[in-house]
Amino acid sequence: MLCADFKKHTLQFISPGGTSRGVLTTKDSWYLRVWQKDRPNILGVGECSILPNLSIDDRSGYETKLNEVCHQVNKYSKNFHETLLSWPSIRFGLEMALLDLKNGGERIYFPSGFTESAKAIPINGLIWMGKIDYMKKQLHEKLKSGFNCIKIKIGALEFEKEIALIKGIRDNFSADELEIRVDANGAFSVDEAQGKLERLNEFKIHSIEQPIKQQQRSQMAKLCQNSPLDIALDEELIGVNALTEKQALISEIKPKYIILKPSLLGGFKASEEWIQVAEEHGVKWWATSALEGNIGLNAIAQWTAIQDNSMPQGLGTGKVFSNNIDSPLDMDGGHLVYSKHKLWGRV
Repeated sequence: MLCADFKKHTLQFISPGGTSRGVLTTKDSWYLRVWQKDRPNILGVGECSILPNLSIDDRSGYETKLNEVCHQVNKYSKNFHETLLSWPSIRFGLEMALLDLKNGGERIYFPSGFTESAKAIPINGLIWMGKIDYMKKQLHEKLKSGFNCIKIKIGALEFEKEIALIKGIRDNFSADELEIRVDANGAFSVDEAQGKLERLNEFKIHSIEQPIKQQQRSQMAKLCQNSPLDIALDEELIGVNALTEKQALISEIKPKYIILKPSLLGGFKASEEWIQVAEEHGVKWWATSALEGNIGLNAIAQWTAIQDNSMPQGLGTGKVFSNNIDSPLDMDGGHLVYSKHKLWGRV
């Protein structure tokens, strides 16, 4: 018989995280713990993580639903992929906790060369929005650390200032030396998007994530058809659950890439459905964390490590938070590594 509980953990940013939707200084997560009644010392742990104003389950009644799932965990453990569709982060947290419990409660969700410290995952270095000097400081730190792929959040500053920043990078690093990705988080209007994509394309940008807001499918499809710059769908995938709906979205918009964020999409099974659909349509993908703490980030990294995808992934090391759970995750020259000799902090 299964038992479950949860506890809330408010993660504190070391430096404010700026996006086109605002500046984050804290972010809430809930650690969902599952165990067998007769073996209470072996805990499976998952993280339920939401992003304000983005997660479809960022709404009232969240902890009430978590309480219900914990009190009825034996029922939910059998059908959570169907019954928690409208609560994707809880669906993901339960999926994660059950996998951990199945594997002995050691935070090993997908054993592989990664968890044996024999394989590293290439990742992009994330440049948060902020004043230009702050963004330049982040850029210098990422390049010094050995990153050859960076992702720059754009859309909150004056566009010409962002262009100047990117131009300055390209003046010093060719596309062969440094891959640049940009993420607009839906900041461009439909009318201005094409022109801005053409400007960005002058600097050999790899791709842009979500140039316009989601749920404007015909306009996004037109952009994907006409843009000189490859477009990746991100927020566009949120709330699209049925396999037929996923197929319809990709078939209509025809993006070059999709971005998979398991916390926002409903977990690993849901993300694997997106991969299936993407591959059917010749669309490439990579995985990105969504500001989870180290529990969630670790599970996403382990899942990513077993996929056949050599592209730089959008996975950090959890070091943007001052009060994260200690973990074996570390960074080595633009790669995420799992140092198995390091111990997990207490959840």
